Amino acid sequence: MKGYIKREILKVTKELNREEDLIAVEKRLRLRVNGQEILKLYCSPTMVRELVAGFIMTEGIIEGSWCAERMEISYGDDIVVDVPAEGEVNLEGATITSGCVGGITFDHSLNTEGRKPSDISLGAGQLRELFQSFQRASNLYNLTGCIHSAAISDGKSLIVLAEDIGRHNAVDKAIGYCFLENIPLNDKIILVSGRLSSEMVSKCIRWAIPVVVSRTAPTALSVSLAEKNHITLIGFMRGIRFNIYTHPERVRL
Repeated sequence: MKGYIKREILKVTKELNREEDLIAVEKRLRLRVNGQEILKLYCSPTMVRELVAGFIMTEGIIEGSWCAERMEISYGDDIVVDVPAEGEVNLEGATITSGCVGGITFDHSLNTEGRKPSDISLGAGQLRELFQSFQRASNLYNLTGCIHSAAISDGKSLIVLAEDIGRHNAVDKAIGYCFLENIPLNDKIILVSGRLSSEMVSKCIRWAIPVVVSRTAPTALSVSLAEKNHITLIGFMRGIRFNIYTHPERVRL
């Protein structure tokens, strides 16, 4: 399913012109576990399997085993996803996030299951080139201007790039892809388009992603979390400039 539709609009400049425009699609996703609906969220209708896998794994809402391969997805007015699981659903501590589409996160402990961020080393020029590649590859944003992006990199190239109307969803899609493909994240970099709030950084901490890079700013709480959990937090990556907020030892300047 495409992440955009075409629509004729009236464009107002010095003149009035009717033009075809591309508009981002927003769909409601209804998540079920063993046939029982547990929550709804709004998303772009792309990489849905990765989104659900990433959301389950970054938020820890299923305690016990569940089967990604047997996940059933149906597309209609809503996207309905049913996940078979032997574990129990834990929705305690639900918190409305600062996400632009009314996201939700769960106040579970930052359980990394023994994963630790590695001491990777990256050059400043290397980071700039990666982020430029990330921005060029954000096709849905470039088409609609209405999308957040997230990408996972090994420091040389982009492993996966995900786009969504919600910045949390984009991160969940990128992490979910790596989970489904058995790609370890403790020696990778995550590149994001949106602000770095605490719940965004918490997702990265759970998977021990050592370097988090954004075009925009972090919050004070996200900086504190990154400092305590040995994550290098980089913001305002624009052109040749960027700010390193925590653990600068991973960046060669």
